[in-house]
Amino acid sequence: MFNAQRLILGRKRRKLTARALAGAIGVSPITISRLENGANEPEDETVEALSRALDFPKAFFFAEDFDELPAGAASFRSLSSMTAKERDAALSAGVIAYLLHDWIAERFNLPACDVPQVGEGGSPEEAAQIVRAHWGLGQQPISSMVKLLESKGVRVFSLSEDTQSVDAFSCWRNTVPFAFLNTFKSTERSRFDAAHELGHLVMHRHGAPQDSKQAESEADRFASEFLMPSDDVLSRIRHVTSVTDLIRAKKRWGVSVAALNYRLHKLSVVSDWQNRSLNIEISTRGYRKAEPEGLEREMSALWPKIFTTLWRERVTRDSIAEQLHVPTSELDQVLVHLGGGAGAIAATPAVRIIK
Repeated sequence: MFNAQRLILGRKRRKLTARALAGAIGVSPITISRLENGANEPEDETVEALSRALDFPKAFFFAEDFDELPAGAASFRSLSSMTAKERDAALSAGVIAYLLHDWIAERFNLPACDVPQVGEGGSPEEAAQIVRAHWGLGQQPISSMVKLLESKGVRVFSLSEDTQSVDAFSCWRNTVPFAFLNTFKSTERSRFDAAHELGHLVMHRHGAPQDSKQAESEADRFASEFLMPSDDVLSRIRHVTSVTDLIRAKKRWGVSVAALNYRLHKLSVVSDWQNRSLNIEISTRGYRKAEPEGLEREMSALWPKIFTTLWRERVTRDSIAEQLHVPTSELDQVLVHLGGGAGAIAATPAVRIIK
């Protein structure tokens, strides 16, 4: 049977309206509407046309139902500038990541979830301190947010959307946490996004809607404390005289000059007047778009282990994509962090194939 749910997924993944898709395959909009409502079963020629227009194999449209990723279950950082098409395309990428995750989870023992839940009553800063204590991090800088999250059972995927409007999002799927990071951003900003999403996972699973301004502010405060613990920052920075000082200091915590300036202002190391002056200089120098002395991209420790093991058994990404009935390019786009890299703060996650 033709699966209307998958037609909707494919259309949204390609950022098309029903009318635009109808025009692309030469049918009326009502035809697409009836297909998506499950009222009609398409002719073979229509399925062929849908496959070409959406760049999904024909088998994709006849596969089983899947878990949807509703917009209300995900935290998005750039709500004001993000269009509905961009949001739906990102959520659709998340669904494909779900499909890949389930295929992998059937074959490997993945790291168990160890993300503590912090109840109401405390501040975001206190929540960050609780998580650091729970994970035994002390006050030390975090060398890799991606590897740290992976080691604690968060499933980290990439958002390879060619847009700056979609920063990142996260969600709980039953008892498994997921985080999706925009790979078009600087490493420093992506690290902050990862810590921000961790804040949502820790504080907002059962709390305020994740798209509220209050929740976003709380996640930002969590991320600032998590990446730049107040005690560590205050013990190392007594005063700032220029942006050069910020550039030199930011390397310890792996954050942007703007994030460090903001943090120092909140900790009263930088005055209101200094904060304004430094922000003007940061903007004038173009550091909001191009981070000075930027870090190398953080890479996954988990996915290389998995694909190395699969390769030994002659299982490739192409063959996985075929089994999932999706283009290989779709898997590549949620696995941009594939590749290794050094400097993990935590031990590399242990994965074992299930025989």
